[in-house]
Amino acid sequence: MLKQNLQQKLQQKLSPQQIQFIKLLQLNTTDFEERVEQELIENPAIEDAKNDEDNEGDLMEYNNTQNIEDITPVNNEDKDYDTQIEDNNEFETTSEESFEEEVFDLSNYTNFDDNDGFHLGEDLTGDEEPREFFIATTSTFHENLIEQLTAFKLTEEEHQLAEYIIGSIDDDGYLRRSLLAMANDIAFSLNTETTPAVLEHLLKIIQTMEPPGIGARDLQECLLLQLKRRDKNLPAILLSIRIIEHYMDEFSKKHYEKLIKRLEITNEQLKESIDLISHLNPKPGESAAEMKSQYIVPDFILTNNNGVLEVSLNSRNAPELNISRSYREALQGYEKSIKPTREQRDAVQFIKQKLDGAKWFIDSVKQRQNTLLNTMRAIVSQQYEFFLTGDEKSLKPMILKNIAEDVKMDISTISRVANSKYIETDFGVISLKFFFSEGIQTEDGEEVSNREVKKILQDAIHAEDKQKPIPDEKLMELLKEKGYPIARRTVAKYREQLNIPVARMRKELN
Repeated sequence: MLKQNLQQKLQQKLSPQQIQFIKLLQLNTTDFEERVEQELIENPAIEDAKNDEDNEGDLMEYNNTQNIEDITPVNNEDKDYDTQIEDNNEFETTSEESFEEEVFDLSNYTNFDDNDGFHLGEDLTGDEEPREFFIATTSTFHENLIEQLTAFKLTEEEHQLAEYIIGSIDDDGYLRRSLLAMANDIAFSLNTETTPAVLEHLLKIIQTMEPPGIGARDLQECLLLQLKRRDKNLPAILLSIRIIEHYMDEFSKKHYEKLIKRLEITNEQLKESIDLISHLNPKPGESAAEMKSQYIVPDFILTNNNGVLEVSLNSRNAPELNISRSYREALQGYEKSIKPTREQRDAVQFIKQKLDGAKWFIDSVKQRQNTLLNTMRAIVSQQYEFFLTGDEKSLKPMILKNIAEDVKMDISTISRVANSKYIETDFGVISLKFFFSEGIQTEDGEEVSNREVKKILQDAIHAEDKQKPIPDEKLMELLKEKGYPIARRTVAKYREQLNIPVARMRKELN
């Protein structure tokens, strides 16, 4: 049975301008540069003033453009912005009949004062010369392994299978898939029949590549691969291989007394082997981190002028964009036409859309710059003492809501600013996420950052007697003595976040 009913629904949609601003805001400096280059290619109405000598000083200050306000939805429901873009990002086109009746005001596009240029980089980076950041380019981790295959005499099929194995190696250097499962997948994906024995043979070849330990199935095999590349005539190497090969469980649990008894060795011999093994790389893939990581380009620069902190944007965030002169001259030519042709009307409609898109983009870029600077200045204001001294203990508890209230923006906007952004300070390049931490109340009622507690834990463990490491219970008592009433499970959580093992695993021999 068919029924008709009325339903009221309140739905919030973002305009194309607002969506464009949101997407630009979450980009870091490198990705933003790429996005600007893409826009310069796709929209001929925008020009880069730095690359256009003819248009020097010819920057357009546009009027009657809507400022993009911070209207990101305040509820916590996830929004599919890409879907909204498809719904909203359609320009209204004008038919030929209605175009003739339309009063088409071109004054916003053709009337301007060249002396009042619109310069996106103005007053953002100061009078300093732009800083240069040199970025190295290298091959990726997996590409480097594939390049090493050329040193081996392999058939075309073997080379293809070896590449498949390399592609299955995780970023930390381990091969965690079984060879049988890989053989089955190869039969379907590459239409090639193979066996685990053939793959094992190729894996042994890959395991001879750099870095040592690559392609191991587990930690034990990884350590053995590295040890077997050392000089096997050395007694310490032979003993280390024997320990890892036959007594891995006792070694990993640091049952040193059992090892000394079963191997019939001295305390010094075991200590020498432990020192040797501890210097091996448990994650060989990370030794090639520089080949697969994205090099950090700071988004902000902090300068300390005799105790006065100043924040500026990296000059690469301030492109000099302007409106194309040729496009404006085309509109001026249309204005002078007594009876414009159909082609002219079509052309001017196309130009109008491109100019609108150009103005939207330039306005979004300007709004992005202002939002980035306002947010970063608020962070520096909240953590002023840290930026002066660089001491982690001076960090104050700070969450996204604190900054959002300070700059009067939505929390999701602040989250986009903090995501993948970095600031260059006198103490190094620091991620913005570093400055956000939860608070802990001391016995005196003062609220401090949990980073301060972690720093105290780290210092206490670093200074401990490695023959008698401090257990979590004692660490809890130590923190209570300093005025931090923290439960033992919280101590364990902070210790794990600092990647510090339990006391038993920190024990060392005399």
